[in-house]
Amino acid sequence: MRTLISTAFISLDGVMEAPGGEPGYRNSGWTFKDVEFVPEAYEIKGREQSEAAAILMGRVSYEAFSPVWPDMVEFAEYKAMPKYVVSTTLAEGDLVSNWGETTILRSLDEVAALKRTEGGPIIVHGSASLNQSLSDAGLIDRYHLLVFPLLLGAGKRLFSATDKDTQKLKLVEHEVYANGLQKNVFDVVR
Repeated sequence: MRTLISTAFISLDGVMEAPGGEPGYRNSGWTFKDVEFVPEAYEIKGREQSEAAAILMGRVSYEAFSPVWPDMVEFAEYKAMPKYVVSTTLAEGDLVSNWGETTILRSLDEVAALKRTEGGPIIVHGSASLNQSLSDAGLIDRYHLLVFPLLLGAGKRLFSATDKDTQKLKLVEHEVYANGLQKNVFDVVR
């Protein structure tokens, strides 16, 4: 079974929306404008590219990333990786042609089937709604979280507010940086 890893920049209050400067959000760009940049805190992002074997994302994140990431040097290793987009509305004609193999999955059952295939880890970038659904369905195996020392209030959150059974996590890696940023890697306890 493949490992499904959720990776996110989140504020201390769990907001993951608009970290890079997306327009239309009050606190847009909070990862770069509100916290001093410390390069060593982002080591995990490079490691994710070298260790992942596929990318999974929701439609909204795909539509945000696909016009930009294919030509970015910072994300070069992702270009050749298989990509999977979970969407009930995206059509094959909506996929970009310069970002490698991309498959549309129509349900969480198809995500579960993908996890049962042979291969390395699958990484989920962005995709707030998808992350919530995957977590609630028990499909996420690991979280890579860079937690920013900010309280943003409104915004999409990584975790849903669904009333569900407790999901236990085991801290397997952590570090705190001089700027207050925390790296927390959790395995989901089954």
